[in-house]
Amino acid sequence: MQFTEFGLNENILKAIGELGFETPTAIQEKVIPVFLQGESDIIGLAQTGTGKTAAFGLPLIQMVDSESRNVQAVIISPTRELCMQITSDLQNYSKYFPNMAITPVYGGASIDKQHRELRQGSQIIVATPGRLVDFLNRGYIKLKSLKYLVLDEADEMLNMGFREDLDFILSTMPESRTTLLFSATMPNEVASIAKNYMKETVELSTGTRNTTAENIEHQYYVVNAGTRFEVLRRILDFHPGIYGLIFCRTRQETQEVAEKLLEADYNAEALHGDLSQQVRDSVMRKFRSKSLNILVATDVAARGIDVDSISHVINYNLPDEPEQYIHRSGRTGRAGKAGISISLVSTRETNRLMRLQQLTKKKFVQVTIPSGFDICEKQLLDMIDKMMVVDLTEVEKAKFMPDILNSLSLFTREEVIMRMVAVNFSEFLKFYSKAKDLNDQKKIKNRYKDEESGGFVPGASMSRFFINFGTKDNINKSALVRLICENAGVSNNQLGRIDMRYEYSFFEVEEGMSAKVLKGLKAAQLDGRPVTVGPAEQRAGDEGGGRGSDRRKSGRPEGRFKDSGRHSDSKPRFKTDRSKSRSSEGGGWSNNSDKKAPFRKDRDKDKSFSKKNKYKDKKKD
Repeated sequence: MQFTEFGLNENILKAIGELGFETPTAIQEKVIPVFLQGESDIIGLAQTGTGKTAAFGLPLIQMVDSESRNVQAVIISPTRELCMQITSDLQNYSKYFPNMAITPVYGGASIDKQHRELRQGSQIIVATPGRLVDFLNRGYIKLKSLKYLVLDEADEMLNMGFREDLDFILSTMPESRTTLLFSATMPNEVASIAKNYMKETVELSTGTRNTTAENIEHQYYVVNAGTRFEVLRRILDFHPGIYGLIFCRTRQETQEVAEKLLEADYNAEALHGDLSQQVRDSVMRKFRSKSLNILVATDVAARGIDVDSISHVINYNLPDEPEQYIHRSGRTGRAGKAGISISLVSTRETNRLMRLQQLTKKKFVQVTIPSGFDICEKQLLDMIDKMMVVDLTEVEKAKFMPDILNSLSLFTREEVIMRMVAVNFSEFLKFYSKAKDLNDQKKIKNRYKDEESGGFVPGASMSRFFINFGTKDNINKSALVRLICENAGVSNNQLGRIDMRYEYSFFEVEEGMSAKVLKGLKAAQLDGRPVTVGPAEQRAGDEGGGRGSDRRKSGRPEGRFKDSGRHSDSKPRFKTDRSKSRSSEGGGWSNNSDKKAPFRKDRDKDKSFSKKNKYKDKKKD
């Protein structure tokens, strides 16, 4: 099928022809004719990089009245970067519509400037949810003439906590509008939006729900806490010419990984929310132009990345929510190109891989961590391949070539090759000359083992700590995980068993992270109350499942670990839209990942409030 068969305006066909559009993508082929008919609301299920912007953008430009200066269409996207990208694309499509005005409205930019542009008249507004709510409240945008609404990457907007904003926006819009909702996945909240705010919907999909593109290969490497970064380096070195995106869980981890890569002479930079918008824009310009070939980013910061030629996506840690993996991996394999999605996982995360395989309906292949010899061989062969195809035209004309050839005539061919390798790879070869085999998983002991009593015993590779917050402080395991991870800069898969008590709790962390946890939580506070953390041995008498004689002797020590008193503020300390739960085996995703569960209120599921627990739930003051 060709674009000429859709019945699009000649000016649109001329513009996209100049952009190189020839054959529509699968989602374009399905959405464009249905949207042009205008009889139904549309739910479009497709991955990033499949041409969604043109799927809704081309019909919009055709159906909007460019002679009217009223707002007729609003497109909502989750991030500033995506908002700007959509605006740029629509302006290119409408090149031959001189009266068409498309205005971006997003945070981090001058409100006055955006307001002035709107006052001049705009048929199409592309906005982020927060700024759009602000403008609606200020009365800067009038929607009485609105005909079309597009929600792009709806699942991402909900993951970012924009549900209330979307409810407000949708409730202010004319019911007669046509609504299009695009999403890579279809969790319950997206389905709820469709049910409450859309009518006579038709679902158009380019594949199975909640799945990834067919041209993406999914690989994983088994690592432990001490080898994770070294394995990352080996992956990068084993893929010469890599143009990759590395995902980290926290801003701190993102910055640390990027800095370590820079110190090791990799062409890498970080992208996360702690950076100013000016710095983020600069980093993205370099990445898009390929003057930067490795970008280390958080999930939120990477949501506006629209680059078609990323060769590899590397999950330094698995995402908190399994659906997020689909968005991460969707950054590669775009525009019909092949891509590779790589995950670094610990031996305790095999259950999470199984969950991902079920969700994506794709096979994940374990890959052997390359040895030093493998890497050196790959790098040298890559150099030879480049030598075989290099253009010698200009070099042959160079006046200095005779002198160079004369100087090299002193050596044999083998000596010239060896010296060339030495000049280019001596440091590289030296680094990997004594590289260890990182595939020996026999050295990685099991984190836990079940005993006949049904309890758990910490493995040798885990350290156990006491923390002075328990269920009486109205928190649950998820809140505790977030407190530890955000302050200590560790990822949730580096945590082990979490054992919550009434006045305090115990948690485990990979041995190599112990010092980092103690340092990170040293000055931490929760609602103004200091966090106290120490080795679990100092509270050994209170540990369940321990040896009875030790428990009777030690009792419950008072002193520096004594709880400082009940907290008067019962409001939640952490706001989140995540619904994951930690299992007693050390982590993983719950099967109800689409549901929103507050951190503290679900007492029926908390063992601390069970009838068997010796502590009884008390009324709040």
